[in-house]
Amino acid sequence: QGVNSQIETAVAFDRAGFDAYDVHMSDLIAGRFRLADFSGFVACGGFSYGDVLGAGRGWATSILERKALRDAFAAFFAREDTFSLGICNGCQMMAQLRDIIPGAQHWPTFQRNASEQYEARLALLEVAQSRSLFLQGMAGSRIPVAVAHGEGRAVFASNIDQSAVDIGLRYVTGDGRVADSYPANPNGSPGGIAGVTSGDGRATILMPHAERTLRSANFSWAPRDWPEASPWQRMFRNARVWLE
Repeated sequence: QGVNSQIETAVAFDRAGFDAYDVHMSDLIAGRFRLADFSGFVACGGFSYGDVLGAGRGWATSILERKALRDAFAAFFAREDTFSLGICNGCQMMAQLRDIIPGAQHWPTFQRNASEQYEARLALLEVAQSRSLFLQGMAGSRIPVAVAHGEGRAVFASNIDQSAVDIGLRYVTGDGRVADSYPANPNGSPGGIAGVTSGDGRATILMPHAERTLRSANFSWAPRDWPEASPWQRMFRNARVWLE
């Protein structure tokens, strides 16, 4: 309830050759769909449960407090032939599920932006070298992306976790430096962290909306020689290549 980026996300995966299914939590609870029947799971952006409990916590709780559902998600994440992706609100939700996601023990939670306000605009990301299956072959790329969140500041349980986490994406300034300050860093995350991945790269979470920036036309400016598809489409094609 409250998720609003499922159409853009479905388009991203459809263009990459997947069959995308819109599955509501009520479908899983009622047994109309089973996670065991799928190869990929994507938690989309939005404001699940109105963010009443903050940062995807209500969504995660709806899973963790139901034993059958928690077990189903744990089994799905444990399967080595599956991938999972959390975007914005879905990123917040999956961060709350890190105890049942293999290799996600160092993931942060996501809390109120340092600006104390909702940030919705384009930001610049640099793809870091990571294990993420979604970001393979993209390291070093600097690409604009849509951001739209009020609770995107990565907060780690300890300095050890921050040092150990596998970072996939960082906010950077126009000259390529890590964005430590506003406005290039829209939320105050340390080291400009915008996305992280699990130990084996099968689970990735990111706050920015790559799925809302799929076309070159989505940018305020793009080089004339760019094709219709923006560089972010490669994320989803990478998932297809990995699955095959």
